[in-house]
Amino acid sequence: MQVHHLGEENSILNKFISEIRDAKIQKDSMRFRRNIERIGEVLGYELSKKLSYSSVYVETPLGKKKVNLSYNDVVLCSILRAGLPLHQGLLNYFDDAENAFISAYRHHPNNDETFEIVVEYFAAPEIKNKTLLLADPMLATGQSLVAVYEAIKKYGNPKEIHIIAVIGAKDGIDFIKDKFPKNTHLWIAAIDNTLNKKGYIVPGLGDAGDLAFGEKL
Repeated sequence: MQVHHLGEENSILNKFISEIRDAKIQKDSMRFRRNIERIGEVLGYELSKKLSYSSVYVETPLGKKKVNLSYNDVVLCSILRAGLPLHQGLLNYFDDAENAFISAYRHHPNNDETFEIVVEYFAAPEIKNKTLLLADPMLATGQSLVAVYEAIKKYGNPKEIHIIAVIGAKDGIDFIKDKFPKNTHLWIAAIDNTLNKKGYIVPGLGDAGDLAFGEKL
């Protein structure tokens, strides 16, 4: 897996990351969603450089111009519900992509810190031999991404996979590296060093789904 850590570079991306982390600013759920969306746009632009291109001619009112356009068949799949603002940011750039949605959540059978990932819902077009963009804003333990990928594989293997995340933990990234094909790319805005005992990223930002859409029961 090739990891692209865009937060290591100085860019406007760092402003969006700082605002979603800020305990005061993130309370504005509209701004939080918009910042996640903008981060998705930046990550989408960068990953577009790794797609496949061919030359075509565009006819203008005054002549013709050769341009290079991507010919990838893209399927954009987001993990519900936290992935929805990130999905929209990517869709702003990949507006002709097909769309897929999958649910994954932590189930605590013993009401303690141990959990398992439950995948219950998947709606998608044909994914076999296509370019899969898999969006999940928080890459904590990595177990959700692996569970989702195992569920998706039952419907066919994509030609290539690009994982898009906002914030991840080093342990989670290490966990998924050998669970995905070698040609997989991870596009991530920020990487933190620590997971706490509950498997949440520290310092992270909190629960992305709750911040975007309100606290769940």
